[in-house]
Amino acid sequence: MKPNYFIWKITFSWCAHAFKAITKQHHLELRPQLEKFIPADGVVLDVGAHAGQFAKLFSKIASNGMVISVEPGSYSRSILRLALYFNRRRNVVVVPSALGSSSGVEILRLPQKRKGSYGFGLSHIAGVKNDLSERFDVVSDIVVSVRLDDLATKMNMDRLDFIKADIEGWEMRMIAGGLETIKRFRPVIYLELIDSSLQRAGDSLASAWETLSGIGYAPYIMDETTMKLTPLHSIHEGDIWWLSP
Repeated sequence: MKPNYFIWKITFSWCAHAFKAITKQHHLELRPQLEKFIPADGVVLDVGAHAGQFAKLFSKIASNGMVISVEPGSYSRSILRLALYFNRRRNVVVVPSALGSSSGVEILRLPQKRKGSYGFGLSHIAGVKNDLSERFDVVSDIVVSVRLDDLATKMNMDRLDFIKADIEGWEMRMIAGGLETIKRFRPVIYLELIDSSLQRAGDSLASAWETLSGIGYAPYIMDETTMKLTPLHSIHEGDIWWLSP
């Protein structure tokens, strides 16, 4: 059977997604904590930029710096660029690729919900484990993957203050392809780490802890009551902040 490849078109759901991306600002509760780590002239790497909610926020915090928004998905990127344009976010560079442990061509799996709308927040690179087809029709989007170390070289990167990555299980593939850059700049790293998602790429929570701890990073989690970071002393799923002393 031939794959169902993604072909972009304007639909009602796309218009709704674009309107929300342009007019709404999510994640404001994180801003006080983010401002502690991102200076006004800082450089932020936003991996899995999606529709731009984090990119817009990072752009305001690093108002005299740069945000590098990495988004491989054609659907997401069509909304991301609109959101940045209409919000006048001029210090954001969009990189139309995935970040992985090697350079090449990948298939991004995009779930298609009822009535043809796309659940683009669940998009992920096809890997060892693929479970989207159990719940949705799946559309294939052909994307390019590069290593963070290669991207940093091409962009003549001379600093990196903060990395955010929410890429549905490919987080440690991104880390593997960027170890030289991470060791050089020691950015704060904010990762969504879910064991079942990491298994898609052949990784696990345990291997994530081993890798990041092995290069001198310590894990923290946000206390939802105080909105302050507290150290983690055991392996934990969720949005994890990794700090280098």
